[in-house]
Amino acid sequence: MIKEFMGKDFLLNSEPAVKMFEAADKMPIFDWHCHLSPKEIYENKQPEDIAWLWLAGDHYKWRAMRSCGVEEKYITGDASGYEKFKAFASIMPNLIGNPMYHWCHLELRRYFGINEILSEKTADTVWEKANAAIKAGGFTPRELIEKSNVSHLCTTDDPADSLEYHKLIAEDKSFKCKVLPAFRPDKALGIDLPSWRPWLSAMEKTAGKEINGFAQLCDVLKDRIEFFASMGCRASDHAFLYVPYEEATDSELEDIFASAKSGADVTVEQADKFKTALLSCLAGEYSKRGWGMELHIGPIRNNNTAMFNKLGPDTGFDSVGDREIAEKLSRFLDSLAVKGVLPRTILFTINPKDNYVLGSMLGNFQSSEAESKIQFGSAWWFNDNIDGMREQMKALANLGAIGKFVGMVTDSRSFLSYPRHEYFRRIMCGLLGDMVAEGLYPYDEEALCKIAEDISYNNAIKYFGIK
Repeated sequence: MIKEFMGKDFLLNSEPAVKMFEAADKMPIFDWHCHLSPKEIYENKQPEDIAWLWLAGDHYKWRAMRSCGVEEKYITGDASGYEKFKAFASIMPNLIGNPMYHWCHLELRRYFGINEILSEKTADTVWEKANAAIKAGGFTPRELIEKSNVSHLCTTDDPADSLEYHKLIAEDKSFKCKVLPAFRPDKALGIDLPSWRPWLSAMEKTAGKEINGFAQLCDVLKDRIEFFASMGCRASDHAFLYVPYEEATDSELEDIFASAKSGADVTVEQADKFKTALLSCLAGEYSKRGWGMELHIGPIRNNNTAMFNKLGPDTGFDSVGDREIAEKLSRFLDSLAVKGVLPRTILFTINPKDNYVLGSMLGNFQSSEAESKIQFGSAWWFNDNIDGMREQMKALANLGAIGKFVGMVTDSRSFLSYPRHEYFRRIMCGLLGDMVAEGLYPYDEEALCKIAEDISYNNAIKYFGIK
């Protein structure tokens, strides 16, 4: 029997899965890692059309269009919004098996009430219906967030950021969603990158003083952490090809800082020493405040030099790395645990080969300080699909306590991305429901529904200490 496309029980193949999803679907969303713009949330502008809302800045869609031979003119070029939308619609039938096919149709249904299957044939109809819905209202950033039942979200913010838009949003009591900053010091850590010295200048401007050494940089960042905490921050975020671990003396660190500030090249070993020491300093501050420290491990970024020079970063030219990560990650976490400053830590991998590396690493550093203090982050980026999510959760279930999992993150710049939480919840309930159907767990509806509700929302709220 052929199932209805994305029917009521989409991805739910058992009675327990259906019951669990009924419970999970009622839960709010806590989007504790996203790339939404606080400026756009504050300004709350009406979108121009579905092309602006759907295609602008979405490198997932851009990659798919390139894979189908679409000219760059219709992706990031000067084609009209209608032409870009028509080009995207034309490739949709080729995306069988790609999560984007499901994401797009979930978004059309949940936000626009459009049930047509998107293709070149239906592009004009969908374009007209979607734009009529936008024109009728209800599609500003805040309206979309509230429609999506988002209670809290954490943006991604540089230490040098003034957080002025977070202040303005917090002052507007009519907006119920709590928009919190998340501390993202990647530019501070990237001493081996051309962007480090410009970032340091920006940080000096924000701090109101010159930064002339490593110890002084640590002090400035501690002050910024305190400021972020005053603005409600509960999370920090860091991206690495691999988590570094190289020990260094204080004098070495000062020399490395001085050399980099003068414009000299920094070796890989020097950079790893600097990053290890600075991240250790920051981790101690996170630990004091009960923050979650997210470590996103593994992407190779900006692979296509010609396109990077033309379009810049985050335009669809990143991919999965395959570095060995276990030993240095273990040594870094252990160094913090020995000093008693290991914060709540969430480990993400972009390479599914490392599911068991991270899944088993958790158990080395758990403590009674928090339930599942060390977490295995949800299937991330290229793994954010049916197989990737199932494999990440199967590894966590096999090696840890999936009932304490802090669940899904949107990791998106789009205000239309929230149906991805429904997608995750269906996949999660489907996986756990299969276990029950196969006799691997008792059919205790109350216990199962609580697990589904906790993974969907409650665990993350508790883990990050959200009041």
